[in-house]
Amino acid sequence: QLQLVESGGGLVQPGGSLRLSCAASGVTLDNYAIGWFRQAPGREREGVSCISSRGSGSTDYADSVKDRFTISRDNAKNTIYLDMDSLSAEDTGVYYCAAEFWLGRCDLNGMSRYEAWGQGTQVTVSS
Repeated sequence: QLQLVESGGGLVQPGGSLRLSCAASGVTLDNYAIGWFRQAPGREREGVSCISSRGSGSTDYADSVKDRFTISRDNAKNTIYLDMDSLSAEDTGVYYCAAEFWLGRCDLNGMSRYEAWGQGTQVTVSS
């Protein structure tokens, strides 16, 4: 059974950087699309970025994080990363990774398609 565990969250000052990790166990992620989602207090969960299965590797980003965030795969470690730069208070929230068994292009807006979710990691951007 696929299990996902996020890590790397924490408190960072505005303008700072963080790297989030999404480590998978139980199943290889080769045939999975992976998404990063976040939820700020009082707001709905939203898509941040996604990466398609290993065969494609295409990526997508929310407009609010384009040119600041980078998603990547480490197939040997069965881990997905989200590198976040130029962080601002608007990036504060709980960040979740999720997996969908899907060989097509990842869908950042299709949250219900993702069948496995991690427990989330808190990111707080504050001075």
